[in-house]
Amino acid sequence: MHDRGEAARALAGMAEALRLVEGRSPAELRRRALALLREGLALPWGRCLALDASGRWLAEDADQARLACDDFRHPYAHAIRRGEPLSLALGEARSRLDHEAFQASIAGLAHDWRLVVRPLRARDGRREWLGVLALAGPAERLEALAERDDYRAFEALLCHLWAWLARQHDERRDQARLRDSLAELNDGARRRTLSERLGREILGASPAIRALRDQLARVAETHLAVLLQGETGTGKELVARGIHGVSPRAEGPFMAINCAAIPESLLEAELFGHVRGAFSGAERSREGLLGQADGGTLFLDEIGDMPLALQAKLLRVLESGRYRPLGGNEERRVDLRLVAATHQPLHRRIREGAFRADLYYRLGQFPLTLPALRERREDIPALAEAFIADFCRREGRGDIGLGRAALRVLAARDFPGNVRELRNLIDYACAMTPEGEDIQPEALPPEAAGGGAEDLPAGEEQAPRRPGPEEVVDLRRALRDYEATLIQQRLARYDGNRTLAAESLGLPKRTLAHKCRQLQLDSP
Repeated sequence: MHDRGEAARALAGMAEALRLVEGRSPAELRRRALALLREGLALPWGRCLALDASGRWLAEDADQARLACDDFRHPYAHAIRRGEPLSLALGEARSRLDHEAFQASIAGLAHDWRLVVRPLRARDGRREWLGVLALAGPAERLEALAERDDYRAFEALLCHLWAWLARQHDERRDQARLRDSLAELNDGARRRTLSERLGREILGASPAIRALRDQLARVAETHLAVLLQGETGTGKELVARGIHGVSPRAEGPFMAINCAAIPESLLEAELFGHVRGAFSGAERSREGLLGQADGGTLFLDEIGDMPLALQAKLLRVLESGRYRPLGGNEERRVDLRLVAATHQPLHRRIREGAFRADLYYRLGQFPLTLPALRERREDIPALAEAFIADFCRREGRGDIGLGRAALRVLAARDFPGNVRELRNLIDYACAMTPEGEDIQPEALPPEAAGGGAEDLPAGEEQAPRRPGPEEVVDLRRALRDYEATLIQQRLARYDGNRTLAAESLGLPKRTLAHKCRQLQLDSP
């Protein structure tokens, strides 16, 4: 009978051990252990605190208050530092120990109970400290606790499982850190590769342009809408093509349109397309740029000039991925990345009621400001050399060099027209320079060679050169030439936007358009 009773208790113990083994984390194991002690040994109160990786703090769970192991005002610090069990009456603990958190934890316990604190450590060769087990209850239940075979087996199993789970957790954490590190290295290498590819088109080695290429490499990996801002002539379409070229959409189409260059009545049809008979002259259906850009990138230049009614329709496309051609009855789906650009301050346009705030925030998921050329002057030599090579290739000319004196003149210029202005100056100078020779200052246009542009405020064009009184032989012709030059420069400053050019000259838009026709100017 005695052997049968021992066997029954052993089998019951196996069931209790299984409850511990099923714990999936150190924290869950500690909770199961306390539950077994309360049920199996009728111990009414217990806490199990884990030692953190630094060996300085004890806590029940990661999100709970910690107890410092060097603060001997609470008994857990004594036990873990001495490495020996500690036993004291609760009445004594209340009078001797003034640790606020400890006193709060035992506030509801009986005065005549006893507190036992047992430090726990791994039982194998590594023997690392794990934490402490604190138990409170009637003295007769706790005094012989350490002498009971079932408790010793329980504590050994608890320490064994705790150490194993903690090491497993540490290994998983280390593996996760390693994976994250490798992923970060791979991401960094991939972005460096993308940045190097962008450097073949977006030239320069200045800090400003390197930072821009790094940002482009990051946004190219996403599907976010991009808003390019910056002065006219900074290369917004080039940047948009660069984003497309290194993105997962590179094999798809790249479609571009200048919203300021298309009349309002035609812009909607250009973007959304139309069905046959949608309006007078629509003899056949035509797919718009939205449909043509499906699977690729749509670049909307001068988005600030888009009519308000069309802005609302564009916002719906961005939010739903659906659009309806003019005159159509069925909606179509489209998957594209939108890159928008403007040189206008859109915040001001919003205040003026000319641009929708909700569209602005939807477009600006990844805003980028392109640096002006005066902010990256160290890139002028590389850009000039690239433009010279491009001119010679286009025109079938032999090699042309760039003299140091001409380079000094270029480096001193403010370039209100930015990279576009530099390209135009180089094209002019190349046309004025014989093959096999270097560009000299005399080959540059007068406003570049004259040396006065660098004194102008940023963003203002140099005034056209006026002939002296002794040079004028035809007053009407001189006034006409001066007026034509001034209008051309103002149009170049605003990237062909007649509305802005007219406002800057104090003219109605219609008057400026009439003068452009009268003076036979080529600018749109």
